[in-house]
Amino acid sequence: MKHAPLFALATALLHLTGMAFALFYSVMGIPIARWADRGNRVTIISITAALWGVAVSLCSLTTSYLQLLLVRVAVAVGEAGCIPPAHSLIPDYYTRAERPRAVSIYMLGASLSVVIGYFLAGWLNQLYGWRATFMMIGLPGFPLAVLAWLTLKEPRRNRPAENAGPAEEASLTQPTFKEVAVTLWSNRTFRHLLTCFSVVSFFGNGILQWQPAFFIRSYGLTTGELGTWFSVIYGIGGIIGGYAGGVLASRRAADNERVQLATVATAYCAFAVLQASIYLVPNHYVAFVLAGLAAMGAASITGPLFATIQTLVPARMRALSIALIYLCANLVGLGLGPLVAGALSDALRPWLGEESLRYALLALCPGYLWAAWHLWRASHTVMPDLARAQSGERVVTV
Repeated sequence: MKHAPLFALATALLHLTGMAFALFYSVMGIPIARWADRGNRVTIISITAALWGVAVSLCSLTTSYLQLLLVRVAVAVGEAGCIPPAHSLIPDYYTRAERPRAVSIYMLGASLSVVIGYFLAGWLNQLYGWRATFMMIGLPGFPLAVLAWLTLKEPRRNRPAENAGPAEEASLTQPTFKEVAVTLWSNRTFRHLLTCFSVVSFFGNGILQWQPAFFIRSYGLTTGELGTWFSVIYGIGGIIGGYAGGVLASRRAADNERVQLATVATAYCAFAVLQASIYLVPNHYVAFVLAGLAAMGAASITGPLFATIQTLVPARMRALSIALIYLCANLVGLGLGPLVAGALSDALRPWLGEESLRYALLALCPGYLWAAWHLWRASHTVMPDLARAQSGERVVTV
């Protein structure tokens, strides 16, 4: 069976799902996050969720590469407007000890979308084609936006300034972008977490973007079969792992981010081994089991990591801190990860033939050890940095 060079395909994906998407997703996330740090986050979430759903549906109507590219840009803007405000909203509802569990529950939405995206979209694509699939997947976005508007409340409306804690007193006024950048960069733990997310995004997107192609190429699976397997692995596995990780962090290491980050660093080391094993076994059933364990492990750490960030930064910088992390992670990961994986597969093809993609993905797996090192370093600096954050200390620029 002949296959197009993956570098050429990766270059096209670089524009549609890579750099174009990552650029607008990341860049537009900055002004929206600035708005969220001073404005009504519920309004922002509702508007951008509606845009997100409409844009996904419009993908079904495109008739040219340029049209699809522009619609993907709109999808990026909608997605960029939902995530930072939501992360900023959670700490206003939950205490420091409860945040890992709360963030984990919020992040379950990503795993649920995998169930829909891989299982439902896989079969819809096979049965009805990609245009109908985009329309049916995107349409629920608008009613969900209305639901968010009707059910979520903005805590800032009912919070008197005199009842604010020390950290919030220091950030009742909107800091300048320069002040935010200096404050965050001076925080050693935040720097390590920012680097960790960027590294994980690069290697993770490089692997996951091409993992379906690997199973189709090496084992001859159809998109429907693969969608079913991936919905179980990354959807259900992600739900179980994500919820369990947040609950354990809140129960066993409440108010102890040092233990949480050290545990996450250890989990990333195991994650690297599991990911590599997927491409070393000759049987796709065993590979799917390993992928499921890896998915559970990867999902279990998201709650503690994002909860730590929200506790680590001043209240009026929370949305922007998440937007900056996504800016770096997506430009590096979505923009370059799949491209590097495709180029590496093409480079190996003269020697490895149809199995070149297997070994290209295998070569990326040790990158998770790099991320684990930054998490381990962060575990040694997080408690002093959190103490400064809780006291309301903030860098002041002149």
